[in-house]
Amino acid sequence: MVLFAVLFVLGLAAPYFFYPTFLMKVLCFGLFASAFNLLLGFVGLLSFGHAAFLGTAGYVCGMLIRDTGLSPELGILGGTLAAGVLGYIFGKLAIRRSGIYFAMITLALAQMVFFIVQKVPGTGGEDGLQGVPRGNLFGFIDLDNNVAMYYLVFAIFCFGFFLIYRTIHSPFGQIMKAIRENEPRATSLGYDVDKFKLIAFVISASIAGLAGATKTLVFQLASLTDVHWHTSGEVVLMTLLGGLGTIFGPLVGAATIVTLQNELADKVGSWVTVIMGVIFVLCVLVFRRGIVGEIQALIRRSGVN
Repeated sequence: MVLFAVLFVLGLAAPYFFYPTFLMKVLCFGLFASAFNLLLGFVGLLSFGHAAFLGTAGYVCGMLIRDTGLSPELGILGGTLAAGVLGYIFGKLAIRRSGIYFAMITLALAQMVFFIVQKVPGTGGEDGLQGVPRGNLFGFIDLDNNVAMYYLVFAIFCFGFFLIYRTIHSPFGQIMKAIRENEPRATSLGYDVDKFKLIAFVISASIAGLAGATKTLVFQLASLTDVHWHTSGEVVLMTLLGGLGTIFGPLVGAATIVTLQNELADKVGSWVTVIMGVIFVLCVLVFRRGIVGEIQALIRRSGVN
């Protein structure tokens, strides 16, 4: 708990030492990666279509705020609910299969979402949904102020992260781990495995949507990149790089990838993608536990010695 308290205090002080927009991007992708890790790291379900939930929530949030005049908090709520509903639909179809078949079904469904977003009137097509106003939170907090916007994003991240943490450390979380380790045995113990998988999928999709809706509010736009398969690949990289099945790993992985992208974009251009690929290969071959996983293993070895 001391670590959580220290990180919370650092988060409160961070916008006075670092660029708030960069920090908000890290928090949004950190929450997105944590939601993905809940599914892959603790249930063992590899989704190649998680960008669909990030992007759908972003578009819904943006359209609700820009086109209907809803307040930012209602826009974020609407986007999150839309992602949850989409997660339920995806989950009902995908959990009938496992392994690579599950992954391919989620990818195919996500590509359908990409096509729909590209063609539906009002989304902006190739140009994306632009001009989303940040508005006033609860009617009186001006979110055009970057520091105020940061604290909203930080509060949303803390809420989402706490929800994931409590889910993992609950009886439901123990059942998820049992399904990951030995699904036939979990079934033999009387658990409705498909039901638990579906619940976990919906929770993961909803939190990914929460991240996507918040991201749209931060950058005041939603683009096709948010629903592209490349974004689904990026979240896999963030999770593996930080540490699959760890609490803080996805956040560390997201911070690392976002920092590299920001620092290298102006210097190497399109080669950023190649560098990300090299990092992914090194992660898989050299330190398979990820950054946080390797640190935890080192601490455990030091304690034994």
